[in-house]
Amino acid sequence: MKVLIVIPALNPDSGLIGYVDTLLSHGYEDILVVDDGSRANCRYIFDEIEKKKGCVILRHDVNLGKGRALKDAMVYFLDRYEDAAGMITVDSDGQHTIEDVNKVAACMKENPDSLILGARDFYSGGVPPKSLFGNRCTRIALKLFIGGDIHDTQTGLRAIPSPLIRHFSDLHGERFEYETVQLIDAIHSGIDIREVPIRTVYINNNSETHFNPIKDSIRIYSVIFGTFFRYALSSLSSFVVDYGVFCGLFYVLARSAVSSSQAIWISTVIARIISSLFNYTVNKKIVFKSKRGAETFFMYYGLCIVQMACSAALVNLVDMLHVIPVQIAKIIVDTLLFLISYRIQKRFVFGKKLKNDP
Repeated sequence: MKVLIVIPALNPDSGLIGYVDTLLSHGYEDILVVDDGSRANCRYIFDEIEKKKGCVILRHDVNLGKGRALKDAMVYFLDRYEDAAGMITVDSDGQHTIEDVNKVAACMKENPDSLILGARDFYSGGVPPKSLFGNRCTRIALKLFIGGDIHDTQTGLRAIPSPLIRHFSDLHGERFEYETVQLIDAIHSGIDIREVPIRTVYINNNSETHFNPIKDSIRIYSVIFGTFFRYALSSLSSFVVDYGVFCGLFYVLARSAVSSSQAIWISTVIARIISSLFNYTVNKKIVFKSKRGAETFFMYYGLCIVQMACSAALVNLVDMLHVIPVQIAKIIVDTLLFLISYRIQKRFVFGKKLKNDP
């Protein structure tokens, strides 16, 4: 099986030469190293890998980020490796053993349409606290706001089969957040994700990592939370529209021949129709950026009806039990339904069609 090994590298030490030797000696003849703007004193490492080892070096004059390095490697793959099974990305510090590279390669061979992740065991001991904490937080956030249950969200050892490479090469993200974008897109697109257990290796307690715990964490979590924040703003703006239309109509109708009760009902219904149309349009085009057709309209309003019925039933149940005041129950119930509705809209109403969808 022909694969391209991709190694994004920034200021590597001479151990990268030995790591490339190991890959070559185990039959990985096609190796691409991306020099992502490394210091001048690292030049000899890339020169030796290129001239003595026969590998290809892609060079960035300045540091553009791991995401850009990976996407440039994908473009290189698409131009020259149409007949290859896919590409395997590994980190330049040598933490991904040859045995684990072989594992993900074998899994890709058996699952040619799946994204393969080399998953570390963060409970095995010897994991730096910041790495353990970071992975746990990202895993929980991804599960809550995106829906995927991925054990190692930050692994750099990934096997990407050829059919997925063109799609992944067009995703946004230039730095470490790109790998999170890749996972989110795979989840939304219904792409099968498989995790292969690998050794948990940290070189010098991961002291050589280029991951900035502040800047890169902000980028990663902005990707995960971004859609939810847009959803919350959409809901808030829809409330403003609903309230504004209601007040305007009630002001006009209350001064006409209709009764106050009629004015309230008419204003409520018209305001809700306008605000829901506004909310549907914003959610479809801006929040979830859905390209699905008219079926989303009926699914959205079906969800609205169910959500309204659940709200009334649950608040009524709480009122019957005399546990807490109705006003507080309404806030709690509608907040929970708000979060549930977010997941349903993201996954089913506006999400991309899965492979087995009609």
